[in-house]
Amino acid sequence: MRGSYSTTREAQSTHGPKCGPEPTTARGESVRSLADADIAASFARGEDNSLHEVYVRWSPLVYTIARRGCGNDADAADVTQTVFVAAWQGRQGFDPGAGSLPSWLLGITRRKIADHWRQVGRTPRPSEELPDDPQHDAQVETTVERVLLADELERLGEPQRRILELCFFQDMTHSQVASLLGLPLGTVKSHIRRSLGRLRERLEVDGVPR
Repeated sequence: MRGSYSTTREAQSTHGPKCGPEPTTARGESVRSLADADIAASFARGEDNSLHEVYVRWSPLVYTIARRGCGNDADAADVTQTVFVAAWQGRQGFDPGAGSLPSWLLGITRRKIADHWRQVGRTPRPSEELPDDPQHDAQVETTVERVLLADELERLGEPQRRILELCFFQDMTHSQVASLLGLPLGTVKSHIRRSLGRLRERLEVDGVPR
C-alpha cells in the first residue's frame, strides 16, 4: 500500500480549517464535532463509504504519529495503511459510547508502530508514547498535541523554531527572547503569532480528539 498517502495530503488541503471561529449550532455545539460523531457512528455500523470518510478525516493524525514513531515517511505510510485496514476489520471493537474514534485509532497506531519495530528486529527510536488505553480522550489529546508541536517545530525555519523553543520549553518572556536573539519585540511576537496559527491549523486538520 506504500505511496497512497497522497490521499491524506489531498484531505488536508480539502478539509483544512477556514479563517475565523469554528461554526456552532444554536445549542453551541461544534459543527465539526457533530460531523465527526456522525462519521464515527457510520463507521461503527459498517456503512458503505464510512472507511473512506474515516481515512480522509483522520489519516493525517495517524500518519503524523506513525512518522514520529517510525522515523521515516515510507514506513509511516505503510503503518498508516495497516492501521486503517485493521480498524475496518476490527470495527466491531469500537464503541462510540466508550470513547472517540480518533482515540481508538491512535490505540491501534501505537500497536502497529510496535509491530513494525518487532518485524525489523530493532529497538524503537525514542519518541512520545501514546497512552495504553485508547479510550482516555483527555490523555490522548495531551500526548498528541505534544507530538504535533514537536513535529511542527521541526518544520519551522529559523528564527521561528528557536523563538518557540525559548518561549514554550524555557518559559522565557517575549521581551527576554527578543533581547537574547537581538530581534525587535514586534518581530518576535509576529513570529509567535504566525507559528501558533500554523499549529492550531495542524491540530484541527489532524483531527485531535476534542
